[in-house]
Amino acid sequence: MYVPPAFKDDEVESIRATIRSAGLANLVTATADGPLATPLPLFLEETEGQYGVLYGHLAKSNPQWRAAPNGEALAIFMGPEAYVTPSWYATKQETGKVVPTWNYIAVHAYGPVEFFQEPERLLEVVTRLTNVHETSRTNPSAVSDAPADFIAAQLRGIVGVRIPVTRFEGKRKMSQHRPKADRIGVAAGLAASEKPQDREVAPLIPIQA
Repeated sequence: MYVPPAFKDDEVESIRATIRSAGLANLVTATADGPLATPLPLFLEETEGQYGVLYGHLAKSNPQWRAAPNGEALAIFMGPEAYVTPSWYATKQETGKVVPTWNYIAVHAYGPVEFFQEPERLLEVVTRLTNVHETSRTNPSAVSDAPADFIAAQLRGIVGVRIPVTRFEGKRKMSQHRPKADRIGVAAGLAASEKPQDREVAPLIPIQA
């Protein structure tokens, strides 16, 4: 990922927060037959290793786990994102020298990927992944709510994913390189948008500096 210095995000907690909020990632592996990618939920176990370990699972019928990866796997997490029209820039009225762009937050996590099928390990991953997304709900569901034989059958249809992270690349492009008047205009424009994702990005624009 190309990361200009102005957009570099190397704060550990910021990167972890992006991963937690994204939930769904794209798992990419390079193989002899070309790149393979699968959208799947992953969670980061922050206490394992130097940078943490990503866990998840994919369908056993998915060919990605059978294709030997060339080098490390890449997990891509996307945070809030929004189109930015040059109409929001004060600079447009001053010089006209502006172009459209896109604001976004992204994290790339790299590491060797392990695929596994042991039922005990699969159950642990499925349980923990479910808990990550259910804990905050008023009436959380649990894997153990379903009959044990049903769960066992479901586990036979998936393959676990484990990625010890060797490095992160974080990018936070939120108009911070623009003049203050432009940033104020972008924040106001996004806040007034009818699109929920635009309004989510609005408070992330730094307007105080």
